Amino acid sequence: MTDIAVTLADKRGTLPPEDKLGFGKIFTDHMFVMDYATGKGWHNARIVPYGQIEISPAAMVLHYGQAIFEGMKAFRTADNRIVVYRPLDHLNRFNHSADILSIPQMDVNVLHDGLKKLIEIDKEWVPKSLGTSLYIRPFVISTDPFVGVKVADQYTVFIILSPVGAYYASGFKPVAIKVEEHFVRAVKGGLGEAKTPANYAASLKAAEVAKKEGYTQVLWLDALEQKYIEEVGTMNIFFKIDNEIITPALNGSILNGITRRSVLAVAKDWGMKVSERRISIEEVYEAHEQGRLQEVFGSGTAAVISPVGELSWKGRKITINNNEIGETSQKLFDYITDIQQGRVADKFGWTGEMAKL
Repeated sequence: MTDIAVTLADKRGTLPPEDKLGFGKIFTDHMFVMDYATGKGWHNARIVPYGQIEISPAAMVLHYGQAIFEGMKAFRTADNRIVVYRPLDHLNRFNHSADILSIPQMDVNVLHDGLKKLIEIDKEWVPKSLGTSLYIRPFVISTDPFVGVKVADQYTVFIILSPVGAYYASGFKPVAIKVEEHFVRAVKGGLGEAKTPANYAASLKAAEVAKKEGYTQVLWLDALEQKYIEEVGTMNIFFKIDNEIITPALNGSILNGITRRSVLAVAKDWGMKVSERRISIEEVYEAHEQGRLQEVFGSGTAAVISPVGELSWKGRKITINNNEIGETSQKLFDYITDIQQGRVADKFGWTGEMAKL
């Protein structure tokens, strides 16, 4: 077990009413912190009271954006255990993002130990209502006080926790998505497959325009030809055509989603035909015109599964499955959330116990 110093908060907060949680606005009493310095490596792992952090105005992250993050969830099970969904997969992906951004690799076991101890200390913050969870946000920033372009020599990694309400506050229902035809997000060889703030900053303008037009999110096409489907702003995307589950193949500009991996594994386990390949927006529209497009849905940590009821591309709107939740979307959502919250046996070994109440 990693040696982690602990400083407890003098005053502890309490979990608000679970129907008032929302997403990402409330934080627990403590956070995990660890520092890096060239020549010394990662050191000084600690848990401290959650609070403001102090960095220099010249901190490199503020000027050159060398930063990464992750997102995962902890759940309270019916037998009062606290489990995290696929924690090592998330932490290994965290290191993959670090590699892309030239951030030093972290010991996944140290991060896992730190997360486990943090959740044990703040376990009373894990909500128990159906659909709620404890959102986990690890992130790294470069902290050198230096205004010059180079790989930083100093970093800090944090893990903060946020109790969150059910993603579908108004109910699990299909969303409308705009296929982006003007803006581009990422290209192969860039930052597209890393969870880094720059990727999300690059998506904001298009998302803002789409929202004004009445759409929930944007579906990105490839940056070179704007022909092949990549991913939605905060989700990977799937198409059910002729009873086959199709998702764009990972190509260096698409995030390797953890829930995406879960969907592929579960669908294969159910005996469904599954393909990871290049798929064009024209193919999707043709499949719809021919009556072969059965479902469209997204996958991600926040929503798990998000059914899509409408696509709009170049002024052409199509309605999928009568704007109703598809059979596969519902079945995947129910099964994965049942695994996460301990309502069915975890045959895949995806949940890791962090604490008991």
